[in-house]
Amino acid sequence: MRRIEPDSWAGLAVLLLCVAVGTPTLISETGMRVPRALWAALFVGLLVTLLVSAVCDHRPRTARVAYLLAVVLGWATVLTAPGAGWLLILLVFTATMSAYVLPLWAGPVVIALNTAVIALTLNGTGAPATEAALGTLLYLLIQSATLLSTVAIIREQRMRRELAEAHIDLRAASVILEDSARTHERLRIARELHDLIGHQLTALTLELEVARHHDGAGARKHVERANRVARDLLDDVRKTVGQLRADAPDLRESLTAVVRDIPGLDISVRIDDDVRTTEELTMTLIRVVQEIVTNTIRHADATSLRIHLERTPDHTLKLTSVDDGRGSPDLTPGNGLRGLTERIGAIGGDVHLDGSDGFRVTARMPAR
Repeated sequence: MRRIEPDSWAGLAVLLLCVAVGTPTLISETGMRVPRALWAALFVGLLVTLLVSAVCDHRPRTARVAYLLAVVLGWATVLTAPGAGWLLILLVFTATMSAYVLPLWAGPVVIALNTAVIALTLNGTGAPATEAALGTLLYLLIQSATLLSTVAIIREQRMRRELAEAHIDLRAASVILEDSARTHERLRIARELHDLIGHQLTALTLELEVARHHDGAGARKHVERANRVARDLLDDVRKTVGQLRADAPDLRESLTAVVRDIPGLDISVRIDDDVRTTEELTMTLIRVVQEIVTNTIRHADATSLRIHLERTPDHTLKLTSVDDGRGSPDLTPGNGLRGLTERIGAIGGDVHLDGSDGFRVTARMPAR
């Protein structure tokens, strides 16, 4: 089950506070200048449009339209009930929401328009001019403070997300660099073994072969034994060289290193015991997992990610990743997902993407 984040709890608290602010006015009709049914429609419309603008952040156009409607409905709500006490706090919430929906410059514009509405509302109550001016100034300061605080929080969240993306990129690059260094060292040792020992043993075998054809029954037995030893040693060297060239980096260790300590995202990687990969396939899987994690951090708004790599009965490898994020029913792959698909396709595999419930990536590739 998806864990509810602090931002979600905060949004729920704000929604409940909006309801609490407006409900007394709806019940008592205090200070209303329009029929109760009309004012109720304005108030409910304000709550609905604020909620839509909050939950449709992945659809910017819808969120902006809903937010602009909420701003206008907020003005209508307070102007039609100027004597409703704390109802003006609703305009503070609409000003704060601008930080999530509109460009940064639009926030002060909304605050200025809200302040003008607040001034009209307070003057409409018949309050003294000084009291109305102080009230207007107070709400101006509250709006400004909440907007600035929200902008700071959003910037911090963005920086943390960018830090997490850089972290996963650095981890993947570090693992690949380490594996490349190990591969280079194995190849260097393999060449040294082949050049220094293999050639010498070959020469020794040839010399013993020549000696075997010389006279001397007493020496023949030992020469043949030495010949067998030399040939066996030469085979061992060749097998060692072949193994050093063929061994791939440890997949489980590499993937674990890539996804370790990613802030804000709980990641688990499960690899079945019968999974075997070559060096090329391991490098591809590291990059694929890197892209999956980066995509989850950047777009999914998820708290957990589960990755499973298994060998199927038809002798293919199957990688499945599932997060608990918001998903994307109308999926449009970006550069990252297209790159992931191209990497898998380059080794003869295919990728299926599903955003109906969270986000799921299913990749199949030939086992090597």
